[in-house]
Amino acid sequence: MIKTVGIVSLSSGVLGEDFVQHEVELGVRRLRERGLTVKFLPHARKGLAYVREHPEDRAADLLEAFHDPEIDMILCAIGGDDTYRLLPYLFEHGELQDAVSDKVFLGFSDTTVNHFMLHKVGLRTFYGQCFLADVCELAPDMLPYTGKYFDELLSTGRIREITPSDVWYEERRSFAVDQLGTQPVMHPNRGFELLQGRPVFSGEILGGCIDTLHDFFDGERYADMPELCARYGLFPGAEAWRGKLLLLESSEERMPPERYRRALELLKKTGVFGAVSGVLVGKPIDEVYEREYRQLLTEVIDDPTLPILCNLSVGHATPRCIIPFGIAAQVDAEKQIIRFAD
Repeated sequence: MIKTVGIVSLSSGVLGEDFVQHEVELGVRRLRERGLTVKFLPHARKGLAYVREHPEDRAADLLEAFHDPEIDMILCAIGGDDTYRLLPYLFEHGELQDAVSDKVFLGFSDTTVNHFMLHKVGLRTFYGQCFLADVCELAPDMLPYTGKYFDELLSTGRIREITPSDVWYEERRSFAVDQLGTQPVMHPNRGFELLQGRPVFSGEILGGCIDTLHDFFDGERYADMPELCARYGLFPGAEAWRGKLLLLESSEERMPPERYRRALELLKKTGVFGAVSGVLVGKPIDEVYEREYRQLLTEVIDDPTLPILCNLSVGHATPRCIIPFGIAAQVDAEKQIIRFAD
């Protein structure tokens, strides 16, 4: 059972800005109501400018969170777009390898990079939720589907199975104080949808935000990101993907279809689609470009035998489940369930 949560800002430093403090206070209260002790790592609340300018301090916070014997769960404050800059401070002299211990690590979005870092040093991690976007949700409580998985992880340290959400929510247009206690707009959800391939398939899951994975190989956003990712071997080689399941979900930037195609083509060049046993695809925010993304997945992958399961409530669209990385999973599209081994 998790007793102490350590909150880190590994990407954006928004947690320290005045305009989100009503959300932070709400989230801390919810964690304490669940019987948890909350620790903010030393630089987590330093603000946007400081956190952006000091990747070495972000890395130090992550290492400290692993070293701190009281912290059971490392919870990312939010995503962002440049956590790759932590790489030299975590891998140049084996710093992360020396520090890592068997703790729960939870985050999504740009945190995809941190998941690949931790996968490289052998830690199983959990993808799909974060502090500011989920625990601090402005509704009267955490969204029910989101909260169910968060509470399961807190109480057991694992996720046993995932089933579809009955509903999906539109992205909020405002997070201002006057939105406290308001419910997001809700719509019926369709459940898991098999785009192609056999309905039952299995493997350990790894992946994350396709926007971030695109930047592993394309320097348009950050010129040095592909070089650093390659230097430290962040993206596994094709053979390391053999039998795994690739998770892809898209961000609030609503990636245009031509960029989505480019991201898939870059991934295809790595050999990943020829190695994995299946692809899992998160619902896009507000279902924007959903049809176009599905068409591109079949066109670019160009292997009708490879199972592709769409409409998972994971990543940027709400509500959000939690997906364990590094745990054997069996997907059953007909029974609408993903089960994880003990």
